[in-house]
Amino acid sequence: MADLIEKELRKFAVPEHVELFFSAHGVPKSYVDQAGDPYKEEMESCVELIMDEVRRRGIQNHHTLAYQSRVGPVEWLKPYTDDSIRQLGATGTKSLLAIPISFVSEHIETLEEIDCEYRELAEESGITNWGRVPALNTNPVFIDDLAQAVIDALPYVGTIAISERSLVPMGDIESLMETYDRERLALPSPYNDGWKWGWTKSAELWNGRIAMVAIMVILTLEVITGQGALNSLRL
Repeated sequence: MADLIEKELRKFAVPEHVELFFSAHGVPKSYVDQAGDPYKEEMESCVELIMDEVRRRGIQNHHTLAYQSRVGPVEWLKPYTDDSIRQLGATGTKSLLAIPISFVSEHIETLEEIDCEYRELAEESGITNWGRVPALNTNPVFIDDLAQAVIDALPYVGTIAISERSLVPMGDIESLMETYDRERLALPSPYNDGWKWGWTKSAELWNGRIAMVAIMVILTLEVITGQGALNSLRL
């Protein structure tokens, strides 16, 4: 990520005046305050680690972390991305480099929300120079790091290493899968080979079949005997 930031900064006429604007996907505030989700702490730590590397390269730009993509009436993590952009514009920021920090690939929240909606908002707020760091996507360094993380985790593949505050249920993979299979098998089958009387789909199917057989029997008897309702009507 530091490589990408450094590369995009070079595109500005005065790189040292650019605000480094990290935008992470938000979550409802209650997830953090009440449920103990460590997401906010993780995002802040991630940004600080990136900025440590950026500063080691001699880049001393000011940075901001904000949260985007909120929906609904409840309060989400703050500061909100749109509010932060307005505030930066109001305080004189003219150059901004948007950095999607919690998005590993390009999708609607980077291509539409950041590139279109937030860029338009930035221009309306007086920010005249806009840039955006691409998502990591298939960046070779990122992919190598993911591969190395998998290799490092192989000795511990039988267990799940999680923090005490994690919302992931405790237990090893085998016991969790056994629980999953047991609960899945306990669910009623979506298929029903039997049938019941009453207003059910199976009853309607069988009742319809019985009715058709009864009608065919009546018609056959009327043809053979020459008596019946249809014969009286001369049909």
